Amino acid sequence: MTQNEIYGKKAHELIPAGAHTYSRTDEVFPENAPRVFSHTKGVYAWDVDGNKYLDFAMACRSVTIGYDYERISNAAIAQIHNGNTASKASKVEVDAAQTMVDLIPWIDMVKFAKNGSTVTSAATKLARAYTGRKYIVRCKEHSFFSYDDWFIGDTVMDGGIPKDIKDLTLQFNYNDIASVKSVFEKYKGQIACLIMEPVDDQEPTNNFLQEVGKLCKEYGVVYILDEMITGFRWDLQGACKYYGVEPDLVTYGKGMANGFSVAALGGKREIMDLGGLTPGKERVFLISTTHGAEMSSLGAFIETVKVYKELNVTDHIWAMGKKLCSGLRDLAKEYSLEDYFYITGAECSPNMVICGNDKKPSFEHRTVFCQEMLKAGILMPYIAIAYEHNDKEIDMALEAARKAMKVLSDSLNGNVNDFIIGNVIKPVFRKYN
Repeated sequence: MTQNEIYGKKAHELIPAGAHTYSRTDEVFPENAPRVFSHTKGVYAWDVDGNKYLDFAMACRSVTIGYDYERISNAAIAQIHNGNTASKASKVEVDAAQTMVDLIPWIDMVKFAKNGSTVTSAATKLARAYTGRKYIVRCKEHSFFSYDDWFIGDTVMDGGIPKDIKDLTLQFNYNDIASVKSVFEKYKGQIACLIMEPVDDQEPTNNFLQEVGKLCKEYGVVYILDEMITGFRWDLQGACKYYGVEPDLVTYGKGMANGFSVAALGGKREIMDLGGLTPGKERVFLISTTHGAEMSSLGAFIETVKVYKELNVTDHIWAMGKKLCSGLRDLAKEYSLEDYFYITGAECSPNMVICGNDKKPSFEHRTVFCQEMLKAGILMPYIAIAYEHNDKEIDMALEAARKAMKVLSDSLNGNVNDFIIGNVIKPVFRKYN
């Protein structure tokens, strides 16, 4: 047996689903994907058998500069030697908070945590405390906000969540201001907050983000924008800066510390301070985690911001994204696949849409494309550009994509199942295994 087979089997014996993030599990990758990685560096990853892959997933989009970027790793190590934690707030904890408040004009106060689910759920709790209302309105098209019940209960994977909790989350449609107005009217005076990403695979049209903000103000609803993915990718100040919108509360994570475990909730003082110690106010138990202000991760965050500023990281991400998108579009046109392979969303975080003969997204044909890319050593389940993706890496990806497009074309002209080795890629959110 290979080391991949040995470790892959162990992973499933010891860890539910074989990984600690559902988007890292075997089922969301083709059969020929590596099972377990041993290490990563730059924009490359090595599996336990020593096979090297050019990585375009970048740890669930969390690494925006490069794996083990020396300056950032050294900053984290320096904080480890400061003890990494303490019995009171640490200096780096205060410095990191100052860095965040200085960086983002619409943040007066900030609370750090280790993962995005913690801070998005904390945002909804604050909104409920601030408004005295119970309903949460979330964007239907945006795929993930939290592993907590308020969100997961509103998905098809709602096992273990009481109906009373499920009923408290409502939906609206992105770029459809009428759908926002409708739900606000139907539940008038009962909605605590609206939460969405500023952008996903659709970009905002007709000043949608600003119009939502106006409705939130009119109806007394807390406006929460989740910048877990968009923050530190669209712009150093996030997609809020890029699209010119200011929320009441905002959440960050993923790339803010180049893969180190940091997430953040920030926003207006009058809302954030509900979790504080202001005399005479009812206490709100906001976020209280032993490792939420771990020194090493916050040291990595501070250094990441410095690297972004000095190297114009987001400009490079946009440039490489545009080059990759342009090349993929040209290849799709070359093989007459424009209706079957196309790119949506912003080019700093493009979304590949791969369709079947009915011109609708197809997991079978997506499997074929991703499988063929893996044969060339390219891990591209989706596209997450990092600073250390350069012309060389984009050219490597496009060379592999040329061959993958040919096989994709053949699979559209034949029986797609004949082209698939093993399993078909599955979505994370589905009712049954």
